[in-house]
Amino acid sequence: MSETNTHYRNCNICEAMCGLEITYQDKKIIAIKGDQHDPFSQGYNCPKALALEDFYNDKDRLKTPIKRTNSGWQAISWDDAFSEIVEKFKSIQQQHGKNALAVYLGNPNAHSLGNALFLKPFLKSLGTINRFSSASADQLPHHVAANYMFGAGMLIPVPDIDRTDFMLIIGANPVVSNGSMMTAPNVIGRMKAIQKRGGKIVVVDPRRTRTAKIADQHLFIRPEKDALLLLALIHCVFSRNKVNLRHLEQQVDGLDDVARIAKTYSPEAVAEVVGIDASTIEALADDMLAADSAVCYSRMGASTQTFGGLCLWLTNVLNIITGNFDRAGGAMFPQPAFDLLRNHKPGHKSSFGQHHTRVRKLPFFNGEFPVATLAEEIQTPGQGQIKSLITVAGNPVLSSPSGHQLAQAFAGLDYMVSIDIYLNETTKYADIILPGTTGLENSHFDVFFNSFSVRNTVKYSAPLFEKQAEQRADWQILKEISMRMLNIATDDPMQNITPEIILDMELKKGPYGEQGMSLQKLIYHPHGIDIGPLMPCLAERIKTANGKIDLFPQVYRDDLPRLQKVMAQPARDIAYPFELIGRRLVKSHNTWTQNSARLIKGKNPCTLEVHSQDAHALGITQGQRVTVNSAVGQIEIEVVITDDIQQGVVTMPQGWGHNQQGTNMSVAATQPGVSINDLTDANRVDMLTGNAAFNGTPVAIKVA
Repeated sequence: MSETNTHYRNCNICEAMCGLEITYQDKKIIAIKGDQHDPFSQGYNCPKALALEDFYNDKDRLKTPIKRTNSGWQAISWDDAFSEIVEKFKSIQQQHGKNALAVYLGNPNAHSLGNALFLKPFLKSLGTINRFSSASADQLPHHVAANYMFGAGMLIPVPDIDRTDFMLIIGANPVVSNGSMMTAPNVIGRMKAIQKRGGKIVVVDPRRTRTAKIADQHLFIRPEKDALLLLALIHCVFSRNKVNLRHLEQQVDGLDDVARIAKTYSPEAVAEVVGIDASTIEALADDMLAADSAVCYSRMGASTQTFGGLCLWLTNVLNIITGNFDRAGGAMFPQPAFDLLRNHKPGHKSSFGQHHTRVRKLPFFNGEFPVATLAEEIQTPGQGQIKSLITVAGNPVLSSPSGHQLAQAFAGLDYMVSIDIYLNETTKYADIILPGTTGLENSHFDVFFNSFSVRNTVKYSAPLFEKQAEQRADWQILKEISMRMLNIATDDPMQNITPEIILDMELKKGPYGEQGMSLQKLIYHPHGIDIGPLMPCLAERIKTANGKIDLFPQVYRDDLPRLQKVMAQPARDIAYPFELIGRRLVKSHNTWTQNSARLIKGKNPCTLEVHSQDAHALGITQGQRVTVNSAVGQIEIEVVITDDIQQGVVTMPQGWGHNQQGTNMSVAATQPGVSINDLTDANRVDMLTGNAAFNGTPVAIKVA
């Protein structure tokens, strides 16, 4: 019998960058647990890490290309697959124009070293501006605020959670998500540390989440009213004459303009609309102002709504004017070893609004259009209509708004390709599926999430298992299509480029290169290297043309009248009297994790939470199945009655599914659930950024 070995790596399923210790024998995994010697996660990991083994062993996982035929799916060689794909793409673009081909990028791309480094040349080789991704169903408001206020979309401040004395959490559930745009393994431990040192945590959310239950205070708020609360808090800072820019005194433009606007939004003016009384809002502002250090962290509930752009701008404004920006315990900028902003010149022209979608005229940003417009761009005839699509590690039929409409659109495409390890609700419409290696077969480095980390660390993970001869790594698939689209010869030197070559170069040219940072150094330190806590660095990191923070960019001035209309308190839609919001599950991240038997076993998590008084009024009992209708769809779902949800609001998990015919998900089929995105409306977006507005969807409920 061969000996037992140990492998160290970062988990690449979610953003937390938890270090793992994996014991194995030959190609059999014996155990996966937290790496006690990882300087960042210090032994913590969540249940999702077990899915790495499940993905590796999953009999439903694809390993070689398959092609859809009249008689069903058939195996096809890699060479034949690449040849057909490139021929079809070129033919369609020649006939209908370059933009007749579109690309959709799913969540796992951000967690893949190979894709993170090879997607840019891949997209360039396709020559189309019709690019879409899960970012516009998630985080565009963060990037747009960073772009306009600090000069770069990836210059996003994160809470210095390990040193703060007061943490205000709006629309986020970091105990379950382990951060999200705040890479922080063991958030629950970090939050308890705040309380242990005498600090305070306040959660504002329409639902009493797991995070809210361990916080010192929870405030219910009406969905999509967070921007009004933030403006009221800002009003209090000015009215109390408590503005304190500290070392940023000469580095902030637009302060007086913000002060003038904030006068309109007193706690008394917004209280009834947001559902929080004026005295509570004032006390919240006073608590934040009284703390030695404080930070406001807004996330999914604030981002994925019709005022997401305003919410994330105002979050930054609040942190800045209270003296909690670029300062220990406040909102700070990481300094990652792989610096995505290394070549970003100050004053670089933004791509925001450089193009607009054909049908709804929503803005282009960061190289892509909002995914909420993808179906209509496929289904609407005319010049520029999308005729062909390639999806890369994404399942937008389940994860994007009006998913059923996307399914219809995909079915009508002239040609579709999916790079994915599963036959699922999206890839079943593809003509060819190309499966890449994943997880334990791939090397890993967190290109993106070190830029959102609450501590500066760096770590490289070599592959645990070598891929099989018939397999291709994800980046190899992207590179092969790129080379063929550009007619690059097989003996061209570009063919020899690997993720490790690029990674080593970036580490050596990065901020710690002169200190000997390199790939080889990381290989010598398999547990990772602790660089240290976040440090004030705005002066070096800011990318605006004049080197100053723009506190009140024009795009937000232009959008405020839309928010002002909400103050009129329009009557609730009688046909759809409830507001639907999503919720995060600790054992679910994207639809891949629903293929892990261990993560989906147990009690059905795909339920609709309803307040007890609402349930009584509707005559609904615990566990009863109900029909939920929105303007665009209908589902049937089991009810859980709880007072942890605000009256008039209901919630169900985001991104659930595997409930459609034509997939091979034998594990998930035992507990398929339904998708919230059969109810969400692709027409509901944040008009400023184009981000999908999942939260606040008007729905009606009746007994099934």
